[in-house]
Amino acid sequence: MKKNFAIFVFIGLMAILLTTPAFGASAAFKDNIYNPGQLKPIDSRLKVNIGDQAPDFTLPSVSGEKVTLSQYRGKKNVVLSFVPAAWTPVCSDQWPGYNIVKEMFDMNDAVLLGITVDNIPTLYAWTKQMGKLWFPVLSDFWPHGEVADRYGVLRSDGVSERALFYIDKRGIIRDLQVNDINKRPDLAYCAAVLEEMNK
Repeated sequence: MKKNFAIFVFIGLMAILLTTPAFGASAAFKDNIYNPGQLKPIDSRLKVNIGDQAPDFTLPSVSGEKVTLSQYRGKKNVVLSFVPAAWTPVCSDQWPGYNIVKEMFDMNDAVLLGITVDNIPTLYAWTKQMGKLWFPVLSDFWPHGEVADRYGVLRSDGVSERALFYIDKRGIIRDLQVNDINKRPDLAYCAAVLEEMNK
């Protein structure tokens, strides 16, 4: 109960901090953001369900290493965070926000994997300007959007949905969220799912 209360308070504070645009916590960064305007909230059809084995993949990361989903099997819970595109407003707020709540992932024996369809040079420049992110940032650029498509979150315009997949240590999808692409996902929901997965 004490742990639940601590997480509730922690998430409440983070929600307050994250209600204003961060733009990577840099005023200069804000001027480099492309605003695509209001987009169709969801433009894809899921190909996986809760209870399914998560499709495995290997993707290159900004750090130069290749990351495979199954390398975490038996070791960590995994949250896949698909975001549509680098250098856009909501994405540039969402990922730096996870830096603030890293402890929430640590407490629940979880790792976050950030995935976009952008290429490595674009992701390198974007994440460098955002500031250091604690989690691996992966490129689903080529074959274009293959992983997003395998999960059913590749949109008709070639970017991915704003989606979160919660995968337990056995590699099973325990929960998922395909969010309105125009809005940042709810951190309180993420905290609740992580806590449930770690029981």
